[in-house]
Amino acid sequence: MKLILLGPPGAGKGTQAANIVKEFAIPHISTGDIFRKNIKEGTELGVKAKSFIDSGKLVPDSLVCEIVEDRLSEEDCKEGFLLDGFPRTVFQAESLDKFLNENGKTLNKVVNIKVDPDLLVERAVGRRICKSCGATYHIKYNPSKVEGVCDLCDGELYQRSDDVAETVENRIKVYIDETSPLIDYYTKKEILIDIDGQQDIDKVYKDISVALKG
Repeated sequence: MKLILLGPPGAGKGTQAANIVKEFAIPHISTGDIFRKNIKEGTELGVKAKSFIDSGKLVPDSLVCEIVEDRLSEEDCKEGFLLDGFPRTVFQAESLDKFLNENGKTLNKVVNIKVDPDLLVERAVGRRICKSCGATYHIKYNPSKVEGVCDLCDGELYQRSDDVAETVENRIKVYIDETSPLIDYYTKKEILIDIDGQQDIDKVYKDISVALKG
């Protein structure tokens, strides 16, 4: 199963990605993780990417594609993968299609989790994260048993500095502006699945699972 996962900040992609990779036994490929790994290991691609990041510039599409394609060439991706955070532009999508075609592969589905922007702001502003283990909570939808204390390790919970309304609203706007052309691109290819992300977490995944098996 070769998949892409789309969804705005706060749509619950992390939770659903974990469910998808578990059920379909495929690696979860996050572009952020790939960048960090290449930079940490000092690979040629990592050094190139770091030079752009350190100078405050966006990593060019061509280099992003090169790094992702390098990861997709690894052994664990032979039977499939879940791409998260890539592609972000039509150029990247076209580059991915070209790479897959050259390797005798095609995308199966693109899962698009849809959530009302106002709800996304509420979700993000109420999010709390454990300083020790990274577990995520929400003061309204998924509160810890003791306020400010992690259920798993008793660590202190905190609010990310960018989880404030104005910043979140901007992140969502950027995401919508950025991905609208992508959604059109995959809709025309008839592989886009729209999922209602405003339902209960388990129901969201049930819909994803049914759609992927259909």
